[in-house]
Amino acid sequence: MAISSAHHLACAFGILGNIVSFLVYLSPAPTFYRIWKKKSTEGFQSFPYSVALFSATLYLYYAFLKQNVLILITINSIGCVFEIFYLTIFIIYATKESKVFACKQLLLINFMSLGLIIGGTSLLSNGDNRVRIVGWICAAFSVSVFAAPLCIMRQVIRTKSVEFMPFPLSFFLTLCAVMWFFYGLLIKDYYIAAPNILGFSFGIMQMILYMVYKNRKQQIQPQEAKIHDLNTIKELNKALENSTDVETSGHDLEIIIIDRHGDEIPGALVIRSKEPTTN
Repeated sequence: MAISSAHHLACAFGILGNIVSFLVYLSPAPTFYRIWKKKSTEGFQSFPYSVALFSATLYLYYAFLKQNVLILITINSIGCVFEIFYLTIFIIYATKESKVFACKQLLLINFMSLGLIIGGTSLLSNGDNRVRIVGWICAAFSVSVFAAPLCIMRQVIRTKSVEFMPFPLSFFLTLCAVMWFFYGLLIKDYYIAAPNILGFSFGIMQMILYMVYKNRKQQIQPQEAKIHDLNTIKELNKALENSTDVETSGHDLEIIIIDRHGDEIPGALVIRSKEPTTN
């Protein structure tokens, strides 16, 4: 009875993990819609999607070796389709240099590395031993992927801005880690469960950072804009005072300061030009 209950719980967490993982795979869709609409990749990089494709194919290989884990096969198959679609869109609209770089990444990460893992484990091991080796590789790779947000967290602390760490993505990644941890724990697959402890921990840390710095963006950016524009205003004043070519009319020059997003910062600054002199 207890075994049956654990099996049903594992299925429930696996299905929930599939749903949340699907939402995570879907999250870059607005970015690629923007790329398609503008016909340009702008400053976006292909590396995260190459890594995500490698992760999905690696776990797909592990699932086929282990057998009886249909839940892993379904979500990683969906992940492969999504990432291939994203990379195709990227390569179509990327610059020549970005296309070459993306293709090199695909060749190195998704063909050579995966080929070496599949070929090496097939030749040097078999049965349960092969499953364990591939499981350890999957776990090690997952740990490195989960550690990647440390760079973003460092940037948030340094800049005191959460602009590049959206809360919904952090939330869904944390939820995803919880689901797969319990799934791995209930089916006693610690190659799945163990890395997700790290994923959950980093996800919680990201959400805490978001709550700490979420209101700092509005407080800091306008101040930086004002300092920058005040220097510009000093230069304009100096130019007005020293210029003999500019015909002054006695009118006020109103300068509206906007932030980097194009929003007007309240409180226009006014430079009063000198009254024209009469001879």
